[in-house]
Amino acid sequence: MPVGELFNPRSIALVGATDKSGWSISTLTNLRTHGFRGPVHLVNPRGGVVHGEQAFRGLSDIPGQVDLAYVMVPTTAVLSVLREGAKLGIRHYVILTAGFGETGPEGAALEAEIVGFARENDLTVLGPNGNGFINAAADVTPYGLPIPSPLLRGSVGVVLQSGALASSVLGFAQARNVGISLLTSMGNESLVTVTDVIDYLVDDPATRAIALFLESVRDPAAFSRAARRALLAGKPIVALKIGRSRLASRTAQAHTGALVGDDNVIDAAFRQLGVVRVRSLEDLIITAGLLAEVGPLPGPRIGVVTPSGGASEIIADRAEDEGLELPAFAPQTVARLREIVPAFGTVQNPLDVTGYVLIDRTLLGRALEAVTADPGVDAVMLLSDLPRLAPPDPAPVYATFAASAKRMAEAPMPVVVVSNVLTDVTEFGRSVQREAGFPYVAGGIEHGMHAIGAAVRWSRAYRAAVEAANGAVPAKAATITPASARTVEPAVEAGTGVWAEHRAAALLSSAGIPVVPGELVHDEESAVAAAVGFGYPVVLKAAAEGLGHKSDIGGVRLGLSDARDVERAYREVVAAAAAVPGAGRVGALVQPQRGGGVELLAGVVRDPAWGLTLAVGLGGIWVEALRDTALRVLPVDAAEVRRALDELRGTALLRGARGTESADLDAVAEVVARVAAFAESLGDSLESLEINPLLVRGSHVEALDALITWRG
Repeated sequence: MPVGELFNPRSIALVGATDKSGWSISTLTNLRTHGFRGPVHLVNPRGGVVHGEQAFRGLSDIPGQVDLAYVMVPTTAVLSVLREGAKLGIRHYVILTAGFGETGPEGAALEAEIVGFARENDLTVLGPNGNGFINAAADVTPYGLPIPSPLLRGSVGVVLQSGALASSVLGFAQARNVGISLLTSMGNESLVTVTDVIDYLVDDPATRAIALFLESVRDPAAFSRAARRALLAGKPIVALKIGRSRLASRTAQAHTGALVGDDNVIDAAFRQLGVVRVRSLEDLIITAGLLAEVGPLPGPRIGVVTPSGGASEIIADRAEDEGLELPAFAPQTVARLREIVPAFGTVQNPLDVTGYVLIDRTLLGRALEAVTADPGVDAVMLLSDLPRLAPPDPAPVYATFAASAKRMAEAPMPVVVVSNVLTDVTEFGRSVQREAGFPYVAGGIEHGMHAIGAAVRWSRAYRAAVEAANGAVPAKAATITPASARTVEPAVEAGTGVWAEHRAAALLSSAGIPVVPGELVHDEESAVAAAVGFGYPVVLKAAAEGLGHKSDIGGVRLGLSDARDVERAYREVVAAAAAVPGAGRVGALVQPQRGGGVELLAGVVRDPAWGLTLAVGLGGIWVEALRDTALRVLPVDAAEVRRALDELRGTALLRGARGTESADLDAVAEVVARVAAFAESLGDSLESLEINPLLVRGSHVEALDALITWRG
């Protein structure tokens, strides 16, 4: 839904204005004191004087056109306001009023009436149950809570699915000198959605980064399209998505279901879409502020300039946490720094220029100039606090910061400024930053290092997306389309219930996926014959319709070396399977024994919102205990699977730890990508498909066990 006209009205009516309401007082005060230049009309059914101004009894009494109606009337009166406004040609509404879908069935019915009427009459509605918005870039502030002064105009767009937190977020942004372009409190999202606002901000020239507070992603397909647009436009999205505490299992049969939870899938989707995920409101604003300031960073190699040895050590620790590199300075940089840094200082990265900065105000700036010329560094972090208190003669302070700002502007690489701790920027600090042209200062080493790490990761995703869009890599690797937005024709006729290994493996093999050979038997004599055919040693597994985890019931026997072993094993696994309620006809699956290599899991499970999701990681019987798994929302290609493999803690095992054979990771990625594509081809009837273990030995990749669960 286009929302440009909603956020840029030339005239506003406050419907339900009254001296008894703090919402009404705040909204009018915000419009009057923060620069709105159009007429603001007050509407009260009794007319008279409201907030010291003459009020109209209804929208019909207002002379001239109204572009936006800000509605504060009781719940049951909202629809009548929309009806009156629609007759007058008023198309845009903010509904502050609560008492709708958030309250239960009766409220939901009222909200549904509003939605139906709005759609029939082509109305744009923000809310209900929302505070409104602050379009700081255009000086339009129909917002129901007090806006702290000064309202800082800037380049961060903020979208929140929480009205209560909106003012706190705004206050923190202003305390850290982060200017906003637009802040929107979404309310119930009955018509205007988070995705609509993201699309607006992507096209908004005043916005360079987008900050989201999300309680839910209501439409993953629409969100993915908007996030993709933002990434290609070079506008980072930073998101605080709450609700991490609930881990939902998608299916009781597959191990994968215990590994893929709501929050884990969102993590994977955000990573694939280039959305930066943070864990706190502070990180939300600080990271968005930094990304709006610096844009893409060339790489992870960071040169650090500080006036503190202790801070240098903290930075080194946090850099490792964030996956940042602190390379040794080049010889020419070391030589230059030795001419600058006092003799009692040590020239290394991170660089401590020592407390001599209190004597020589040019020391930090000259060291910064030297480090920004280092050929082995992608960006430089400068530890510098804005001044808090004005000295008797502030001129030297302004001059020092102006000189540093000039050096940073002329530097051949990005410079990121971080303060020591997270404190409010004072009015004097704000004036120094403004007058000297000093760049944004990320608040505190902890949050600043997190923001730098996030910026590096986003920059990597941005470059990959641009390359894909330009045809340098397959576009499939750079975007995702949730299953809810795609129609997949099934490659085979859908099954029902659980397909145990003998049926699942046959289906995988028919699709060209390498599967260990096996023979289903129903008596001891046939089991021995199959074992002789494969050659000893062999494996016997219980086989029955719907039988999932065979190891859990004692239904697997390994390393069988002769006919007597096979006969005994057959009797044991069949007896174990027969004891399972509803097992039906029971037999055994005979397979050749495989050994060596590394056992992986490759599973696909259906998330109710995002669709089919791939989990790849260390497998075998310890899969749920180790939980070393990387997730991707389908579709994926081999390159994306390869990146997922690199994320595993146990990737050293695949690379040949302690002299073991190194795995061909490209071959592994190709097979797993084939499994994922085949899972997609099975259509909407598939609930989960799992291979565990997937044996990897050098370039040999083979499924040793498989399980398929169909929906319903």
